[in-house]
Amino acid sequence: MHTILPFLLAMIAAVVLLEMWAARLRIAYPILLVVAGLLISFIPGLPAVKVDPDLIFFIFLPPLLFEASWTVSFKEMLKWWRIISSFAFLVVFFTALSVAVVANHYLPGFSLALGFLLGGIVSPPDAVSTGAITEFVKIPRATSAILEGESLLNDASSLIIFRFALVAVGTGQFFWQQAAGTFVWMIIGGAGIGLLLAWFFVQAHKRLPTTASSDIALTLIEPYLMYWLAERLHCSGVLAVVSGGLFMSARRLTFLSSSSRLSGYSVWDSLVFILNGIVFLIIGLELPEIVEGLRSQGTPLHTAIGYGVLITGVLIAARIISSYVAMVATFIFRPSVAPRLRNRAFLTPLLLGWTGMRGVVSLAAALAIPVALDDGRPFPHRNLILFITFIVILLTLVVQGLTLPFLIRRFRPFDGLATDDRDRDILVKIRDDLKNHTHDFLASRVDPEHREKLLKMWEERSKTTEGSGMDEKKKALFLELLDSQRRFLSELNSDPDIDEGVIRAQLYRIDLEEERLKVN
Repeated sequence: MHTILPFLLAMIAAVVLLEMWAARLRIAYPILLVVAGLLISFIPGLPAVKVDPDLIFFIFLPPLLFEASWTVSFKEMLKWWRIISSFAFLVVFFTALSVAVVANHYLPGFSLALGFLLGGIVSPPDAVSTGAITEFVKIPRATSAILEGESLLNDASSLIIFRFALVAVGTGQFFWQQAAGTFVWMIIGGAGIGLLLAWFFVQAHKRLPTTASSDIALTLIEPYLMYWLAERLHCSGVLAVVSGGLFMSARRLTFLSSSSRLSGYSVWDSLVFILNGIVFLIIGLELPEIVEGLRSQGTPLHTAIGYGVLITGVLIAARIISSYVAMVATFIFRPSVAPRLRNRAFLTPLLLGWTGMRGVVSLAAALAIPVALDDGRPFPHRNLILFITFIVILLTLVVQGLTLPFLIRRFRPFDGLATDDRDRDILVKIRDDLKNHTHDFLASRVDPEHREKLLKMWEERSKTTEGSGMDEKKKALFLELLDSQRRFLSELNSDPDIDEGVIRAQLYRIDLEEERLKVN
């Protein structure tokens, strides 16, 4: 313990320093963390890093998925549900199938079942990597929503493929009827358990006399309970956390106070940043252990690297092909919502296909492969699968991650959308509507003699961060006004043309104003 604890603290410190360095270099921090972990692993005297897969699946995955489901725009997900569903399920299966066929043909000793196992491991793109990389370039909210929505669901589909392939490798048999029933139960059961627990948690927050601290503590527990119960009932823990998180996110204004929401943003941002940083650092630190296992099986390192490059190429090609198929299907079946990209339409699927960076889930799934089969025989090609997974993560992060911002800036495929001007106009309109709503609210509750004075006081408060004292009657009136503004913005959010991110930013400002009122 005295050896591991300083090492863990040093890892957190390294994550913070590398993130600051990455921001200065204007590159995504997962890239720097993986490379740094790889370099650090060669320092003599460091303790060997052996990661329990349950640590990744149970400790890291639930909070990362839960936080992502709170930040994604559910309205945009509904708008683009067809393409999101196809990428999260059909494209993942197509990618796994492509990997299985290529692995079976080119990798000695790889059966189709082993190929599907490898395909299930490396098929899901990583949400954190994509989000960190696209942070440095401007992309339309529709593209961002597709990437975010896909990343929430593709983990579940890839892990389902992984489980079925694991059973097929272990038993040498695969029963389609049984697999189909299990697949349906994993999806429906996982989503149902997540929604049921989420409803229960919302009621608990509403009815219990919670404070901001206890609300945040409960939100830290909730994703673990969703994941654990779903897995115990042989459902998809990933879908349970995602569906539960989306349910609670859509109702955050009804069961969390402004204090809980504001404090929760800070706590969750810090927690997710540390968890992501540690995982990406671990990916690099794991390599020497994987290489050692590879050498023990007599596989030359250069041969294993070639296999990793081959599988990476298959993954990139499969995603790009799928992106073009999705674009054609969108233009045919949904021309009204198809992106208007003029003569650069052919570039958008190419760049969308180039966003398939791999990360946390692929690492966890590879590490979850058992060392031995049920009959005691060593699991076939386990170390090679681990090594190929590492090469895929490293290449997609470094090659695609470093080139994606450059390609977007160089070819500028989204210029025809003019999203900046449109979003700016929407923001101005929302603020004007909110101002008119404030005037109407005060007009309905205050006599004309005092109305102008209160309006002037409100406008002065909105222009300063300093508090100004007021009596309890005025404070109660302004608190009621803030609740009315929230309801007004929630109604505006039903408009499909209004970006949910703009609404959330205004709600955040209202929460800040409420906290200022309470402390005055």
